[in-house]
Amino acid sequence: MSLPAGSTIGIIGGGQLGRMLAMAAARLGYRTVVLEPQADCPAAQVANRQITAAYDDPAALAELAAVSAVVTYEFENVPVAAAEALAARVPVYPPVRALDVAQDRVGEKKFLNGIGIATADFRSVDTDDDLTAALKAFGGSGILKTRRMGYDGKGQRVFRKMEAGGFAGTCEAMGNVPLILESFVPFEREISVIAARGLDGAVTAYDPAENVHRNGILHTSTLPAAINSKTADAARAAAGKILSALDYVGVIGVEFFVLADGSLLANEIAPRVHNSGHWTEAACTISQFEQHIRAVAGLPLGSPGRHSDCVMENLIGDDVLRGPALLAEPDLILHLYGKAEARPGRKMGHFTRISRRP
Repeated sequence: MSLPAGSTIGIIGGGQLGRMLAMAAARLGYRTVVLEPQADCPAAQVANRQITAAYDDPAALAELAAVSAVVTYEFENVPVAAAEALAARVPVYPPVRALDVAQDRVGEKKFLNGIGIATADFRSVDTDDDLTAALKAFGGSGILKTRRMGYDGKGQRVFRKMEAGGFAGTCEAMGNVPLILESFVPFEREISVIAARGLDGAVTAYDPAENVHRNGILHTSTLPAAINSKTADAARAAAGKILSALDYVGVIGVEFFVLADGSLLANEIAPRVHNSGHWTEAACTISQFEQHIRAVAGLPLGSPGRHSDCVMENLIGDDVLRGPALLAEPDLILHLYGKAEARPGRKMGHFTRISRRP
């Protein structure tokens, strides 16, 4: 049964993704309340209400559950215990299991491998000796990452053709937290699929986007991706398999490496709306944000069809100053996030240039 118009949807997290979810919810007639410790966050500027408290604050969680018909979230580092406490009182989508899987890179890869989706080789690293052994296994090269909490290139260190041994102090420098070493992948390009699953089990997937990163942060997403239809279909199928295995409800982002033969290795999953899906608000009738609200509210999913080719580009830090010049361009949609301070590496907005199909 779908939520009636006027119902309230709770959103954990007050960043730009929460902002765009709140905007989509309003278009469909829903109210939103945001749980976010930062006052005047981007999402609160467009939501109906903000609960200003930590994500795991018991009283705030109880209040959020009391006023919401359903709760969702904009980022995957929501404390699992907090999500479980909420789920005991009110439906939480995507499900808590998706959070649990996505929060640990080792657990995530084991999950993907367990349902038949290939990934890069990986090793758990808890000590410098573990790192030495893992690098030896990978020919001296790999990417060392924190298993939890890293994003946009944070919490990573790259090793290239290093001789085994001599890594004393590396784990301490990384914060003495559980780590993972991932092998390098000889990929030709990176793509991602934004897919959704409804309460009724229906699954839809948008066209794969081709992504380019700079300094570990997404720079552009281009549609169509330079891949063949077989690769595109395989990416959509893998996303669908993940959604079904997790009994998922909502939108998910799945990132892949594309190898020379067109085969795929899954890189990571994000149990939420995703930066590489921002293009959908300009080049599709139904954006990823509306699709997510439809899913968690029990509404029919919309068509993921694309009416235009496009390139989405993030505005990082002082790039936001380009706004007025960008607005002078035809066939361009600009979206700023309402953040007061532009800092290096901070996502301030994005724009999408569309090119009409003949």
